[in-house]
Amino acid sequence: MAQVEATTERIIAASPETVFDTVADYKDSRPKLLSEHFSEYQVREGGDGEGTLVHWKLQATSKRVRDCLLEVSEPTEGQLVEKDRNSSMVTTWTVTPAGEGSSKVVVTTVWNGAGGIGGFFEKTFAPKGLNRIYDTVLGKLAAEVEK
Repeated sequence: MAQVEATTERIIAASPETVFDTVADYKDSRPKLLSEHFSEYQVREGGDGEGTLVHWKLQATSKRVRDCLLEVSEPTEGQLVEKDRNSSMVTTWTVTPAGEGSSKVVVTTVWNGAGGIGGFFEKTFAPKGLNRIYDTVLGKLAAEVEK
């Protein structure tokens, strides 16, 4: 089993505090940011950053749907970590300053991929698909906070 990683980033014309608060708001803001790849979204505990437990289904391809139950932590300032209780998948959101009134947002997802030939294809193609999904999410985030 090889570890698979997908990283997507964007510069957003809003303060790091505003961007982070929007990303960490699972109750009101996050549902607005998600693409059509996410369904059955539900906050089960908390709703604002650390201590949140959130559920969604992520349909990465027409055949591949992940049922995700994510525990949210904030290990360092400007960072949210979403650990899936149902798999090895971990998504980390990092928000840092990027010049006057701007932020850099980096979304990195890692998981233990399949072995063999299936693992080769997963490691080759899955990151590209996930990058497209999170690029859409970051575009919606930018639209939300740059108003």
